[in-house]
Amino acid sequence: MTDLAIDTTGLAKTYRGRPPVEALKPLDLRIAAGETFGLLGPNGAGKTTLVKLLLGLVRPTAGRATMFGRDIGTPEARRPVGYLPEGHRFPPFLTARQTLDVFGQMAGVEAADRPARADELLGLVHLDGAADRPVGTFSKGMLQRLGIAQALMNRPRLVFLDEPTDGVDPVGRREIRTLIEHLRDDGVTVFLNSHLLSEVERVCTRVAILKDGVPIRMGTVDDLTRQGRAWRLVTSPLPPDTLDALGPALDASAVDHPDGLVRSLLTLPDRTALNHALDRLRADGVEVEALEPARQSLEDLFVEVVQDETPGPLPPR
Repeated sequence: MTDLAIDTTGLAKTYRGRPPVEALKPLDLRIAAGETFGLLGPNGAGKTTLVKLLLGLVRPTAGRATMFGRDIGTPEARRPVGYLPEGHRFPPFLTARQTLDVFGQMAGVEAADRPARADELLGLVHLDGAADRPVGTFSKGMLQRLGIAQALMNRPRLVFLDEPTDGVDPVGRREIRTLIEHLRDDGVTVFLNSHLLSEVERVCTRVAILKDGVPIRMGTVDDLTRQGRAWRLVTSPLPPDTLDALGPALDASAVDHPDGLVRSLLTLPDRTALNHALDRLRADGVEVEALEPARQSLEDLFVEVVQDETPGPLPPR
């Protein structure tokens, strides 16, 4: 049994036309079983094309791909997969329970197993109290949670979630984030496609950023958001002499903390500057409260690399 949920080699898609459109250029991608992977990119980057290729909804122009060792486009590859498409629609006259029964039937779930599985999932997504209500009366957040439930009816090992928090309020986003974390803890591989970068940053272990059909960044969230060799220190307020002694390389600012006290936030360009600063702070009796690698948000990174026309180097996959 392969330990890769997704494995692509040179996977590409060109749509015919005048001129032809290269929606996805040759892509090598490996996603481990149990991983929570985020796919990011501006509109037209190739995200939807990649998902459709993996699900067998369109045929590749070049390359190959497998899911759990099975060639994409085959029933064997599709069987252990769940899918929540963007902008999904349910018949408004069906109840939540009936909706899951219908989609469970389409996913190949045995009739005898569908009622218990539907009840289990309605409880998981906190819709058990609305199980017999027509879905036409549901809020956007309820519909999204029901969509996740239908994607899980066949107990998938891999689930694709396309914009699962689209149009959902902050409370609903938190509930969906908790659901994704639950899937991760159960060993389900989650392939998340979302424009809400803060949500991706919270739940994904690894991300890829596509632009014009090419991955321009790929790696763990920690690695991608690390700002070079810089470090950040949080200290008690700095005496003027200490601040002067640390030199022009220091980026210092005062920040308010919830306890009502002011702290100094220091950003140092490298380990040499960090060690120099720590020596001086200890000598001057300044309390160091926190030390961590300097990071930027995933959103800041996304804007930075998407606006940059030159793709960055990709780590081994």
